[in-house]
Amino acid sequence: MGLGAFETPYDWGRLREYSNIADGCPGGSVDLSVGSPVDPVPRRVMIALADAADYPGYPATIGSPELRTAIADWTMNFRDVDLRQMGASTVPTVGSKEAVALMASILGLGRGDVVVQPRVSYPTYEIGTQIAGATVLKVDDVADVESWSHDDRVRMVWVNSPSNPTGRMLSVAQMAAIVKAARSIGAVVVSDECYALMSWSGLPARSVLDPAVCGIDCSGVIMLYSLSKQSNMAGYRAAFLAGDASLVDRIVSYRRQMGLIVPGPVQGAMVGALRGVRDVNEQASRYHSRLTRIVGALSTAGYDASMPEGGLYVWVRALGCDCWEDMRNLARVGVLASPGEFYGDSRYLRFSATARDADIDTACERISRDLVAL
Repeated sequence: MGLGAFETPYDWGRLREYSNIADGCPGGSVDLSVGSPVDPVPRRVMIALADAADYPGYPATIGSPELRTAIADWTMNFRDVDLRQMGASTVPTVGSKEAVALMASILGLGRGDVVVQPRVSYPTYEIGTQIAGATVLKVDDVADVESWSHDDRVRMVWVNSPSNPTGRMLSVAQMAAIVKAARSIGAVVVSDECYALMSWSGLPARSVLDPAVCGIDCSGVIMLYSLSKQSNMAGYRAAFLAGDASLVDRIVSYRRQMGLIVPGPVQGAMVGALRGVRDVNEQASRYHSRLTRIVGALSTAGYDASMPEGGLYVWVRALGCDCWEDMRNLARVGVLASPGEFYGDSRYLRFSATARDADIDTACERISRDLVAL
């Protein structure tokens, strides 16, 4: 069938006009639109990469034995999930985005199949469904299983907790209800947990693989995790899948034939990242501090802003008629945000905490002082 066509408002070129306005401000622009890490890669990761640099052969698609062990240990230590006990399989992926974009296709979905996703969400969920030729079903709340579980065409359900962009976290009971409903109609639950170690609610973000969610086995369930945020490894393209062995084995077989293999040295660096604790906690503290400052500045400017339950973004209702009016006003004071239209709701804006502390301070000063004065 080939790759299907897709349509999306998710086009960063649409921000060029606002970027040009912001660049013209004294001191230039501060970009809080893109969630791209800016802090240093932990030294232990760079050492692990260098140690693995002499890698003349082909790497294993399923990951080296060391990486597979590190993934299982990390999942146990950080998520309280015993992959070994539940018989789960794992596979590293070339970043999380390609895994998201190819998920529906690689699981064999196509015309006539339906994929459920949150109405407000990361746009690549929808793009991946379109590429597979399947149908997107957007619901206000995936945890409201009555909104989708009676449709026998549903074959896959996307879960994202903590959410990009809203920061919402699902409870164990909500996630368990999603898994139960999906299993009842033969659908696969794919849980994007890339922000799992960034919970600000006082409670840990629970995994879809948690026994309290999926039971003693992980049939019909896949978890996706990325090292881009916890270890600033976006440039390494380092992520992994874990879950139902039969599904992951299918994914591995396709990845092997397509050459979608994480390079050997990067696999070594992933082991270093997964063994780290201190640098992961330090990075989370940086993001918490930045988010707190952004929330304070937006509140001063009149936005109904509050700390997200988790993740890296502040999601707020626009003060104007839509996100684009606010985007222009923010650009006039030298700040770039991300338009909510990209994520499914043009009434909102997203502010990212992935900027250096000095830039965060500058942006906050401009928002709380100059934006108010407009």
